[in-house]
Amino acid sequence: MRLTTIIARKGINDDNKGKKHALHKLISATDADYVWLQDDDIVPPAQQPPLEGDLIILPLKMEGGSSLVEQLQVTEYAAIQELTMRTAKRGKPILCSGANMIVRRDQWLRSWEAMHPELPSGDDIFLLEDFKRRGLTIRVADEEQYTATVYAQPTWKAFMLQRMRWAGKAPSFTDHDIRTIGALVVAANIIQILCPAIILIKFPIEYSLIKKRDPKASFWMSLVLELIYPWYILLSLLGGILRSGLW
Repeated sequence: MRLTTIIARKGINDDNKGKKHALHKLISATDADYVWLQDDDIVPPAQQPPLEGDLIILPLKMEGGSSLVEQLQVTEYAAIQELTMRTAKRGKPILCSGANMIVRRDQWLRSWEAMHPELPSGDDIFLLEDFKRRGLTIRVADEEQYTATVYAQPTWKAFMLQRMRWAGKAPSFTDHDIRTIGALVVAANIIQILCPAIILIKFPIEYSLIKKRDPKASFWMSLVLELIYPWYILLSLLGGILRSGLW
């Protein structure tokens, strides 16, 4: 089996149709059995994981400076990654990232139309949905040597625009597991706004996810994130729906 690495944006002529079309052009052009999808702004893993399965979900870690917005993102990302890996290991994957994952080439191409080429992002989650629908094999390789590094957005504006872009594709998701977890997250945060005392139950659960993924995570930064998260998640969701057709 042969593997080729696809860097998502750098040097690609997308014919003014966006990242998904650029990926389709590159993946169609290779004859490798597998493609390793990576964003151009990551630090790639130190080692290639075993090529087993149709989709191999690989871990990510986030690094950032000392500013509040960057440290909040690092803390949040630790929780997101722990949730990603736990659900995948239990056979109910709800997240993956095109910044670092390996996929069987022919199966990626078969999922092309299901990835909503008309939308500017979300190729990874739509791909995951379609692979689950088709009953394909989804593996996870959650070891340090397979971990890529991504970087936090440097400003509040860049951070919010990124999160709104992520949230904007949520109404198009159809997978039961993804929709259920998404609804629970939104509901839990609405409840926290209406009844702040729920934080006494909610925070220990979410802090345990953060510490499992990042043992060095700050308790106080995690608490600040917990306090502002309900407002930020609802703002991201609303803004994402309003901006759903924009990158």
